[in-house]
Parts: sequence; structure tokens; C-alpha cells
Amino acid sequence: MLDLKRVNKYMKTVGASEKKTFSPISSVYKTGLDLGTATIVIVVLDEENNPLACEVQEAEVLRDGVVVDYSGALKIVKALKAKIEKRLNTELHECAIAMPPGTESSARAHRYLAEGAGFSVTSILDEPTAANSIYRIENGVIVDIGGGTTGLSVIKDGIVTEIYDEATGGHHLNLVLAGNYHISIQEAEKIKRDPRRLAEIFPIVRPVLEKMATIVARHINKEETEAIYLCGGTCRIEGIEEVFETITGIKTFKPKDPFLVTSAGIAMNCKNLS
Repeated sequence: MLDLKRVNKYMKTVGASEKKTFSPISSVYKTGLDLGTATIVIVVLDEENNPLACEVQEAEVLRDGVVVDYSGALKIVKALKAKIEKRLNTELHECAIAMPPGTESSARAHRYLAEGAGFSVTSILDEPTAANSIYRIENGVIVDIGGGTTGLSVIKDGIVTEIYDEATGGHHLNLVLAGNYHISIQEAEKIKRDPRRLAEIFPIVRPVLEKMATIVARHINKEETEAIYLCGGTCRIEGIEEVFETITGIKTFKPKDPFLVTSAGIAMNCKNLS
């Protein structure tokens, strides 16, 4: 079962590292590059996985795990790498990357992006598996809902046995909000991220959240699933876990801030070559 107290404490520090730079215990750094549909994130940990620094930038250079603007993505990754290296006063050499399940064919482009920014890619994994580096569950289903996709990993005895992914994510919430309010996708994204408007938008986006939960329900065995564990930026929407419980009939958990769970988990899997 998920130790929410431990995860919340750890993720609070990861979140704080976006503005505060922490001191490492040694000169070994573990870097995770998370290329998302809505945001690009770099998280750096020390060799004991203590959070050191994090940089985040909203971007529209990928779609459902596929790079659609290579030059734009490369520019962002280079800029984030330079900013975080300046904060840490060191050069970062290695990184890990992750893909939504089912998009492994795009891994080469992700690798090229990382290498173009000056990284050596030492590990490639799927996003829900990366998230379990944070959650450490032995049995259950991890659901990672990002900007473009809903990905899930079925975990039995600590081992990933099945992975699935479908193209429904935060971008689809934006489409619904944009249509409802007759505004642009960019304006819809801002509304979605504003916690003060949650009660207002929840009834509007609930059908999309129910679709996400239905995707998960279709791919798992209810009798064999101990619990569902959510992560990803879209899961910041308060009440999403109740929607998943209603649709799937399975107890559903998420940390206080699920946004950087996968990003930090990617960094944990970085292998140092030096």
C-alpha cells in the first residue's frame, strides 16, 4: 500500500527545489529529463535521491509522446539545462528519460533531444514505471495522466507485468473548456491550472475524467487489483480520485501534488557513468 506520508514529504521537497537549491552529499548527480505534452521538466537528485533542483517550463513541442517541434524542444531543454547547471554550479552529463507506454518508437527522437542538449542518456523507461520509483508499491495499478495520454502500469509483486496507454489527457480537458467558454486552448490551460476555479470547471471536465477512468477499467482486472495510484499533472484536479473510484470500483489514491512524481522517478533511474 502507498505510504502517502512519505511520498507527500518527499514530493514537497521536490516541489520546493524549483525555487530553492539544495546541497548535494557528493559530486554525483542523477538527472531526469521529462519531455511532456504540456511541460518539460528537469529534476536533479544526489546519489541518495535527495532533491537538489528542478526546472519546469510549459511547452507545446510534443504531442502524445511524439516530438512535433524538434528545434523548439531542443531550445527549451538547452535553456533548462543551463539554468539548473548555473544553480548547482556544475555541469550535468548523464540523464534518464521516459516515454508514455506504447510510444517507445519515439524514444530515438527523445534521446536525440537529450544528446543535442549535451546529455548522455543512461536509462530509458516508461512513465508509470518511473513513478513507481517514488511510490514503491508491490501490487496495484499506477496511472500517469499527462498532457496528452493516460498511461498505466499493472504491478504484481513489485514487477511491471502489463503497460497500456491511450491518447486522452490534459489537452482533452483544455479542448472541452475552450469549447465551453469559447476561448483559446492557451486560455483554457490557464483556467485549468487555477485552483480558485476548480469548483466551476469540475462539472465541465468530469466526462473527460470519467473517460480516463473507463480506459483504466477496460485494461485491468478488478478482482486482482489492490488499488489504483494516480500521478501526472492532470491529476492535480481535486476530486479526480473519487471519479476513478466511482467508475472502476477500486480504491484510488494520489499524493497532495502528483505533478512531479514521474519526473523525480525518472531522475532516480539515472545511471552515473563517471
